[in-house]
Amino acid sequence: MRSEALRGHLDALILASVEDGPRHGYAITEFLSERSGGTLDIATGTLYPALHRLEKAGWLASDWSTVSGRKRRTYELTRSGRTALADQRADWNRLADVVQAVLRPGIA
Repeated sequence: MRSEALRGHLDALILASVEDGPRHGYAITEFLSERSGGTLDIATGTLYPALHRLEKAGWLASDWSTVSGRKRRTYELTRSGRTALADQRADWNRLADVVQAVLRPGIA
């Protein structure tokens, strides 16, 4: 999938990836890849700046943990992050409905 197609939606994808519990960066990329059937492949150079931006916005909190004997920073959704995710889902659903209405063939 072209990276420009994700522009504006990466934050929602990341927030959704930690909705069910904390994940470290690599686990977030694995989650997104698995849930998208391998279509989403987020580069680390894209992911980590976004994680830091979301943490600075107060939508994610991070902490160090040990995973398989390695120290990793894990990220989890904050209360305001849950609100932001709900808002972004609603925005996405409205956009998807509009795009679908325009792209649907046979309607004049």
